[in-house]
Order: sequence, then C-alpha cells, then structure tokens
Amino acid sequence: MTSTIIGIDMAKATFDVALPLDKPGKYQTRAKLANQAKGFAEFMAWRDKHAPTAAVCMEATSIYHEALATFLHERGVTVYVINPSRIAHFAKSELLRAKSDRTDAKLIARFAAAQTDLQPWIPPKPSQRRLRALVMRLDDLLQMKVMEENRREATTASDVLASIERVLSGIEEQIAQLRRMIDDHIDSDPDMKGDRRLLESIPGIGPAVSAVLLASVGDLRRFDDPGKLTAFTGLNSFIRESGQWKGSRAIAKLGSALVRAKLYMSTLTAMTHNPAIRAFIQRLRERGKPHRVAMVAGMRKLLHIAWGVVRSGRDFDPQIALA
Repeated sequence: MTSTIIGIDMAKATFDVALPLDKPGKYQTRAKLANQAKGFAEFMAWRDKHAPTAAVCMEATSIYHEALATFLHERGVTVYVINPSRIAHFAKSELLRAKSDRTDAKLIARFAAAQTDLQPWIPPKPSQRRLRALVMRLDDLLQMKVMEENRREATTASDVLASIERVLSGIEEQIAQLRRMIDDHIDSDPDMKGDRRLLESIPGIGPAVSAVLLASVGDLRRFDDPGKLTAFTGLNSFIRESGQWKGSRAIAKLGSALVRAKLYMSTLTAMTHNPAIRAFIQRLRERGKPHRVAMVAGMRKLLHIAWGVVRSGRDFDPQIALA
C-alpha cells in the first residue's frame, strides 16, 4: 500500500496506535486510549494532527474492534480489519519475539504497509448486529441453564432445589422468548430469511445453526472463495513448528468459537442425515484418519457446502455435493 496506514492494537478496554514515520523503524505512538467514545474522539484529534489522510488497520478482535471501526468508517476514514492469523504469520516472518501492545500496533502498521490486497472494511448491517446480540444472549442463557441443571444434580437440600427450579423456570422462559425474537427478526429481513431457508435445506443445519451463521458471518456471499470463509471461522489448519507437537496439525481457532461449536454439532447430525458428509467422513476414516481429524474436516466440508448453496441461490442437492 502506498498511502500511510496507522496500526491499531485493540483490547477490550483500550487500544494503542502507531503511525509509521518517514525514518525507517520510527513511529509516532499513542497508548491506552479508551475503547469508548472519549478515546475515539481523542484518536481522531491525534490523527488529524499527525496524519489527517491516513487509513487505519486493526485486527478482528472478537467484537472489541467494531465500535471504533464503525466510528471511523462513519467519518470517512478507510478502515482495514484483518484476520489475526494473517498478522500472526507476518510476525513469524519477522521473527518477532517482543510482545506488547505498542509493538503489536507497530507490527500491524508494518503489515499494512507490506500488503497490496487489503480490502476496506464494510460494517455489518444493523440487522446483523442485532441478530448477533440476540444469538449471543441466547447462548449465555443456554450455558446458565446447564450450570443450574448441574447444581440441581449436585444437591439434595429441598430448599436449594426449589430455588434452582425457580431459576431454571425463569431461564427457560427467557430462552423461549429469545428464540421467538430471533425467528421474528430473521423473518423481518428478506435477505436473512432467504439465506436461512437455503442454509436449512442442508441436512445437518437447523434453525439454531443457521441463526449463528447469519449472526456471526453475515452474508456468506462476501467471501469469493470457501477457503476464506474457513479461515474466518478459524477452521483452517496449520502445522505446529515447535515443541512436543511439532509436525502435527491443528486448527487456528480464530473467529467465533460459537460458530465452531454449532458446526461440530451439525456435523454429528449430518453424519446420519447428510449423504455427502457421511460419505466424506467415512472415506477419511477408511484412510486411517483419527475421528477428531475426520470431524474437523467434515465441519469444513459442511461449511463449504453452506457457502456453495448460498452463493448459488439453490437448495442443497446431494448429487452435486457428492460429486
């Protein structure tokens, strides 16, 4: 990239910034700006003073980057949001050993300067943000339900059991209400409604999984290659290069853990009901692949099928998937 790009290292509560200067290896920095409106305004004033036309580059850090990215985008600043795996690989190429927020901000600035294929970030639609909030709240409640059920199994005191049952009743009522809200919200958006119908034409993907995909990934069409979608969800594999596991493969585990958890459960279901996934995993097992490896590959296969169905606009066809 030829224009100046400010590197931003995001955290939950703060962010650090680094502006490359004309002298190699030198930066103008600002540390520990608050990840809220006050810090955003301070950063804009800092940018206006030091580099008023500079773009910014940051990692996709859970949801912590979104408020600042949206704030800057609305004010005409070009924003690049990068999968953390790309930054990590760039750091390895530099043999970077020091680890701090300021070095991370400088690293991101160097990464941006070295790229030629950065695509400006486009914020998710308000409908996707609301769906994501509903889906995350539902997941919180489902986890709370499991914890209360475990407590119920661990106690015999009648007064404690009565308290747990009251809490469970309230949680279950909220879960049912949130599921209705999620369905109503998706049905109110023609694009989401259509994509959900396409996704649920795939055996193994039900309402819960389709809602999570739409909330966390958004429009699957924005990925021009299924491998990019795989990397976005953290299901791309890499080879360990050090330690006792050297030479073994693992998944990156970047992106949404909730998406991966739901895809795992979907793949278990698809092994029974989806002929393409069943045949694919059986072939891997016959070739001696461990169950865990075959399951992760099946998750990727299911995700690729979802991408293909949404991109084509046609319902799942087992004959095409088996080809």
